[in-house]
Amino acid sequence: MDNFEGILEFVAVAESQGFSAAAKQMGCSTSHVSRQVSRLEARLGSALLARTTRSVSLTQAGLAYYKQCRDLVDGLQQANEQLNSQQVQLNGTLRVSAAGTFAEQYVIPALITFAQQHPELTIDIDFNSRKVNFVEDGIDFAIRYGRLEDSGLVARKLLDRPLMAVASPEYLQQHGSPTRPEQLKNHSCIISNNNHWQFEHEGITQEVKVNGRWKSNNAHAVISACKQHLGIAYMPKINFLQSVKMGELSPVLEPYWSRGSGSWLVYQNRRFLPMRARLAVDYLLKHFEGWEE
Repeated sequence: MDNFEGILEFVAVAESQGFSAAAKQMGCSTSHVSRQVSRLEARLGSALLARTTRSVSLTQAGLAYYKQCRDLVDGLQQANEQLNSQQVQLNGTLRVSAAGTFAEQYVIPALITFAQQHPELTIDIDFNSRKVNFVEDGIDFAIRYGRLEDSGLVARKLLDRPLMAVASPEYLQQHGSPTRPEQLKNHSCIISNNNHWQFEHEGITQEVKVNGRWKSNNAHAVISACKQHLGIAYMPKINFLQSVKMGELSPVLEPYWSRGSGSWLVYQNRRFLPMRARLAVDYLLKHFEGWEE
């Protein structure tokens, strides 16, 4: 069994490209990781990692060894999960990064229910839309909306988020209601994430560049400005449904609304995701299965 010592540490270093980052992932000291990898290399009689003062990379032998070890680690982890998932008592702290109205109104209540099911678990939620450094910030997973950059992260779609365009009845009475997306160029638009709005009609996608006097990455600020007649807004439906129901906002351009992007659960690497995070991710995916705005 001594021949297996250091393999987990080696795989962590290979995937995080650093001893400190690997130690944070595994919840141990950097010296422990370094020591275990060095012992593994000594037993194998081969250098697996090329170390410099600034970086760590795999040697040719290390790359070949890593590919074999990765499958072994995956198999071991799956076996542990199958055994423990039915009897696990979650504890520690689950750290989540979230942003947006959907997360506030729907994801948080779901996580509260998850917390109630696991009384020994602490949940720490950071509402911030900035790009997360999962290792340095200690974040288990993030909830994000929109098109995701190809960053090498694991991204699992929580649900689709169709869009809706709205304006206040007063604004439409004064400026008229657009009947085609290109007419937005003659309107004041309230901009949230970007000023290039995408519409769909009869299988054709159309993008329109819009302008306006109000711009904010906060949904509540966009809705307030829209209610105060500053222009036309275009965001996921969930942001406007209550205001539309109350007659404060009116839908426009409905035949052209886009199916939009999705809300995603994003995390660094499934292999090193703690059990509490794995089960929370699975819980949220099941909770929102078939959910529609």
